Formats: sequence, C-alpha cells, structure tokens
Amino acid sequence: MKITAIHEQFPLARSFTISRGSRTHVDVVKVTIEHKGIIAEGECTPYARYGETVESVIEQIKYVASHAEDQSNLHQSLPQLLSAGAARNAIDCALWRLEQRQKGIEFPKQSFDIKSNIITAMTVSIDTPEVMAEQAKEYCELGAKLLKVKLDSEQILERVKTIREAIQGIAPDTKIILDANEAWGELDLKVIFSQLAELNIAMIEQPVAKGEDNKLLGIPHPVPLCADESCHTSQDLALLLGCYEMVNIKLDKTGGLTEALTLESKAIEMGFTIMMGCMLGTSLAMEAALPIAARAEIVDLDGPVLLIHDRKNGLRYQSGHIVI
Repeated sequence: MKITAIHEQFPLARSFTISRGSRTHVDVVKVTIEHKGIIAEGECTPYARYGETVESVIEQIKYVASHAEDQSNLHQSLPQLLSAGAARNAIDCALWRLEQRQKGIEFPKQSFDIKSNIITAMTVSIDTPEVMAEQAKEYCELGAKLLKVKLDSEQILERVKTIREAIQGIAPDTKIILDANEAWGELDLKVIFSQLAELNIAMIEQPVAKGEDNKLLGIPHPVPLCADESCHTSQDLALLLGCYEMVNIKLDKTGGLTEALTLESKAIEMGFTIMMGCMLGTSLAMEAALPIAARAEIVDLDGPVLLIHDRKNGLRYQSGHIVI
C-alpha cells in the first residue's frame, strides 16, 4: 500500500471572514492511496484553531505511510496511529473509497444509499450589515433555503436584522442559523438569546469558547444551541449535556467518516440532534460527509461554492441544494 500527500491551494471567490480572522484562499492536503492497482483519494483542511498546519498534517500522513506496509488492516489500526484531526480524516476517507472500490461499489452514493437532494446552508461571512445583507440576498435570489450567518461580538442584532429585512421580500421562508465561533463569552447571553429569538433564528452555533460551555448552563435560550468547537469526537458528548441541543459533526474534527458515524449514533442516543458541517474545502472533502448529511437536521457543506473553482467532476450545487 502506497500513501502520498500533497498540499493544494484553492482561491476563494470572496474574502471569507469569521470571528477569528479573514482568508482569501484555502489550503488543503490531498492524500492518495494506491493498493493492488486501485487508487483512492481523501482531502483534509489543516486548521490553525486546533494547532494544525499543512506541514504538520503532511508529517502525520508520512508517519502513517511508513507503517502502512506493516498493517494488515490499516483502517482498523488508524486510530492507534493518529489522533482525531485533519490528517486522520484524509486517510480515513481515502480508505473508505479504496475499500468500496475494491468491492465494485461507488462511494458514498451506493455505499449508503444516498438518493435525495440535500439542502445545504449558504454561508454569509462577517462584513458590514449592508454587505452581509447583499450577500444573503444574492444567495436567496439563487434559491438558497438556508443561510448560515457568521458573527463576532459586534453589531450582532444590527447585522441579523439587516439580513432578515433584505431577504423578506424575496425569500421570507429561508431559515437563518448563526455561528459565533466562540465570540460571545463576555456578552449578556440571556439578553442576546432573547433578542435573536424575535428574528426567527433556527439555531445558534458555539456562542462561547470551548471549555467555557458551562456558561450556558441555566440560561434560557429559546433558540437551540449547537456545539462545534466543543465537539470533536464521541468522547466529548457527556460534557455538552445541558448546554447544547445539537452537535456539529465535521470530518476534520472527528478524524474521518468512521468516528463521525460513531459520534452521530451516540449523539442521537443521548438526545442531541445532528448538524453536518465542514471546513473550507473542495467537493472531494464534502462528498465523504454525505452519508451523515443525508440524515442530518441541518447541513452546512457549501465549501465548494465559496471557491473560485472546484475540482473537476465535483458535486453539483443548485438552488441551495447538493444535487445527488
């Protein structure tokens, strides 16, 4: 078994801004696995928030590659070789594709019987209220059914109100979810949650920093809360009870589809609902998330839409849907 990894860069169609900063391009690592004449690929996005760089991820993949020939079942032993994160995700998803191709099965559509088109959120990044409203309006004119609005600790209500007003005339039924990316920890959350509920918000994602989730205990929140940065694997779930109603599963956090499926199952068992999310990336990364996205209550897999160009033969996005 031969495993190789390369760094690729994809420019974004417009600057992408969240509470932690702005980006004009996305750096991904593509893994290629070749075994007995069959080739399969996987993709991950190293994320600085979790201490990852392109270089560190490629080094981790090289480490696994050096052990690949000694492993009779690399997929099963992968969690012992790498902790959850971007590097393990790329390898895990490439192994899923490899194993399914060895069986003559198309991954993931035939592997998981994915038939229905999937509504995905379209992401509005942080800017002035007017610019954000214009971006939201553009998405709705193209048929978006769900908007994900990125926010920091400034102008929260003004930004959301301006967006809601801008789309009211053309897409009044479009759902809006909000993502604070851990930025609201010093705000009066009880007041913020109450005010946002009046704007018909479907969900609020990660209002406080990971490790400070207990700030949410006992605070009335008429809008459901979703854990993102605080939820990586199934081992994190117990600490989230009473703080959140939903968890955002991302393959780059779980270390691939294998653990993501475990996280999904255990989260549902514990009473959480499921969001399937992504880092910025191409269709190669989004495709591997479809097995869970097809069942999730909220899906945010619009990474390729934010790029100037996607990979050839990528997923097809139309009217706010991933067209299967």
